[in-house]
Amino acid sequence: MNERLVARGLLENWNDAVRARDRAAMILLLRRVAVPNASNVADAVLADPAFYGF
Repeated sequence: MNERLVARGLLENWNDAVRARDRAAMILLLRRVAVPNASNVADAVLADPAFYGF
């Protein structure tokens, strides 16, 4: 997933969205890079941000 975000220049936007706990922005970014089950991924990160380095 991070590789896809980096390739599209969206990693910083992703990091900002996670830090702000902006689920809608996270899902939008994940969909822009064609991550399957974007809402599930966003929910997992928000449920345990420390596990993902946030």
